[in-house]
Amino acid sequence: MHAEAAPIEVASRLMRAAGLADAPRALVRLAGGRNNRVYRLERDGPPLVVKCYHHDARDPRDRLGAEWAFLRYAWDVCGLRDVPEPLAAEPASHAALYAFVPGGRIAAAEARHVEAAARFVAALNATAARGAAERLAPASEACFSLAAHVATIDRRVMRLATRLDPSAPHAEAAAALVQERLVPAWHRLARRLAPVAAPLPWGVSPSDFGFHNALDAEGRLSFLDFEYAGRDDPAKLICDFFCQPELPVPRALYPAFRDAVLAALGLDTSPHRARCDALLPAYGLKWVCIMLNEFLPAAAARRDFAERQDRASRCAAQLAKAEAGLDRLHDT
Repeated sequence: MHAEAAPIEVASRLMRAAGLADAPRALVRLAGGRNNRVYRLERDGPPLVVKCYHHDARDPRDRLGAEWAFLRYAWDVCGLRDVPEPLAAEPASHAALYAFVPGGRIAAAEARHVEAAARFVAALNATAARGAAERLAPASEACFSLAAHVATIDRRVMRLATRLDPSAPHAEAAAALVQERLVPAWHRLARRLAPVAAPLPWGVSPSDFGFHNALDAEGRLSFLDFEYAGRDDPAKLICDFFCQPELPVPRALYPAFRDAVLAALGLDTSPHRARCDALLPAYGLKWVCIMLNEFLPAAAARRDFAERQDRASRCAAQLAKAEAGLDRLHDT
């Protein structure tokens, strides 16, 4: 099950694996899911969700494995109920079955939402769960030293500088943006970061964490999409939370969220706060790179799998977002 609609047979097998006696009546494609295909499974009982994960030999990340392990940890070890319940997985089909989470998208991030997000991260990092947390795999692009942070962002910049798909719509404009603005901006930022190899503390990170991956049901937040989750430097989680562009979090709330997350891990000291502050603009640039992934062949294939919008429209939209992101960096 790769580039075609999720077959009802896979949904049936997942339901049987979950111990459910009834059968699926229909699969309805849900909006969103920029890397995967997500379906609401209609049945006699409460609806469920079938998630079909993109896979590509050029991208070895195990999105299903990462999300499944994280949700089992959150649900079974931490006792969290503001995430989807994991019911069954079929790695051979790159598919999994989850409980359906009701709620609507958040229109604008508020202080109460940020407080709920900080509580969620704190619960994931409870002292009692530390032993189980150690068994989680590293998050996607996990960084356990400052040198790793610098190298991770540098790889993204250099990939865009050398591997843009020349056949992509607006490829010439994207190449000019990368060479004339993105690369020089990264060189300026990298000079401020001494790439020290000393190990950094780690915590459990949802990764790609933000309100673009959250639902609000009558004031109660639920969090979704953990295919990149695992162990990581909490500074990266904090920076990503404030740099993701889909549903921006007011920068005025950054100090409170930073301090709450660091305090939950026993890291609320000046050196750790300073590391977050130093990395914040660098991660703003990393997100500009992510916006330009549409111009890379592997990422474009992933979007083609998950989205219905044509590539020309996606390229134009992502190019405009990247330009705006670089404009914001200029002000930092």
